[in-house]
Amino acid sequence: MSRDKQVTRWRKSSYSSGNGQCVEVGDGLPGAVPVRDSKAPAGPRIVFDAVAWTSFVTVVKADGFPIL
Repeated sequence: MSRDKQVTRWRKSSYSSGNGQCVEVGDGLPGAVPVRDSKAPAGPRIVFDAVAWTSFVTVVKADGFPIL
């Protein structure tokens, strides 16, 4: 079965902007988090390890990335 069929639901990130620059994450893959561009739902996806994704989101929420 393809990974797309295993995704139970795609949802927009709460950090997505209102101008169409949206990231969607998929639910339903144990241990993995698929991410796609909402403007291109049939386009490529990136699949992250769930632990790595959680670490990334934690740093983003803490404003841990300096603006260059």
